[in-house]
Parts: sequence; structure tokens; C-alpha cells
Amino acid sequence: MITKRIIPCLDVKEGRVVKGVQFVELRDAGDPVELARFYDEEGADELVFLDISASLEGRKTMREVVEQVAATLAIPFTVGGGINSLEDMKSILRAGADKVSINTAAVLKPDLITEGASFFGSQCIVVAIDAKYDENDDAFYVYTHGGRKRTDWEVVSWAKEVVKRGAGEILLTSMDADGGKNGFHIPLTKMVSEAVSIPVIASGGAGDAQHFLKVFHEGKADAALAASIFHYKETSVKEVKRYLQQEGVNVR
Repeated sequence: MITKRIIPCLDVKEGRVVKGVQFVELRDAGDPVELARFYDEEGADELVFLDISASLEGRKTMREVVEQVAATLAIPFTVGGGINSLEDMKSILRAGADKVSINTAAVLKPDLITEGASFFGSQCIVVAIDAKYDENDDAFYVYTHGGRKRTDWEVVSWAKEVVKRGAGEILLTSMDADGGKNGFHIPLTKMVSEAVSIPVIASGGAGDAQHFLKVFHEGKADAALAASIFHYKETSVKEVKRYLQQEGVNVR
């Protein structure tokens, strides 16, 4: 039986962890190195570090912070934000990341997915998909540049495309649910999970342990990511895992 993963996320801006609602109204959540150490000790399965303003500001991810975080961790560590080339991937992996996450660059230069997968192996390449629902079209569309620019890609079509190009994992964020703490977007997660053959990490909307159970059972997600509920100690990785075990979910 495949083990379900619980993954805290560090959204980093100007060297600090921040969290907002639907990608805006950001507030400070702490020091990335301290939080990384805390989550490692808490029993998180992996950690995701996203430099959320790198693509928008047209700069590289903060390598020094990545090095400091990696030095504190014994768990797999994914880094994204401002990664636009094979050289950027090499730099981040050398700094201590186990995987790289690409979003904007993947849409603008889809060949980068293939290049990265060929050079480092698919297991190193995570494609992040920021999805938002359009009522007029009754469809979910892919957004780039930190959720600020809508593309013409419909989410399931893009998810299939990234698999074809060699991505090893999809980090799927519902912009509609993000920060709302009302639960993951189950229909979106299920739709993508059933359409692809690679693991899907659900992101956006976690508010309590029951939400994790629902996204694993009904959303068919392989992993679930959360930020504010862990950062602000509303619940913990340990508590969520304990609850999931009681409900028969296979967790580490």
C-alpha cells in the first residue's frame, strides 16, 4: 500500500516565511531555517520551499537560504521559484535540494521539463500547477507568475502534457481554496489525480485533519501540502498523522 505524505510548505519572500489568502494579503510566519528544523523534528515526510516572488520579480531563488535550510534537514526537500534553466536546477540541487519545482518556466518553456528529467531523472522534477476556476467556461485554467497571469492551458490538458514531457510529480494548488481553511478542492484534485500516472500533491485549503483524510480518500491525492495551519500551530503534522492512522490511512 502506498504511503500518503504530509508536506509543510514554506512560502518565502525576502528571506521570511509568509502566508496569505488566495495568494494575497501576506503576513509573516517566521524564519525558514527555524521552521524547517521544527518540521523535520515533527515528522513531516518532506518539505517544500517556494520563493513566491522570484518569477514575478525576474530573479533567482535565494540560494543561501536554500543551503541553510538543507543543512538542517534529513527529509526530502523541494525548492521552487525563479528556476528558468538547467543551470538554475543544477545550482539549487547543489545547494541541497532533492527536487526542483517549476511552474512559470514550465509553461513558458515546456522543453525545460524534458531537459531536467533527462539530465537529473524524473524523480527530481516537480511541476507546480496553480489552478483557478472560470465560471464562464466551466473549466480550470493554469496560472503563472505567482498566480497573477492566466494562461490558455486547461488544467487537465496541461497535467497530461507535463507527464508526457517527463515530470515526476505534480504540485496542484487550488487558488480558489488557498488560505481559506475550508478544505482542499476535492473535484479539482480528483480530476487531475485520475488523469495522470504520476503522484499528485494537493495544495490549498487545509484547515484541519479531516480535510487531509478527505483529499486522500475522495481527491485521490498521493500527498497533501499545508502551510498556515502548521505555521501558526493550529494543528501539527503529528496530530494529523495520528488522526489519519486512526482512520486507516497508511502514513509514515
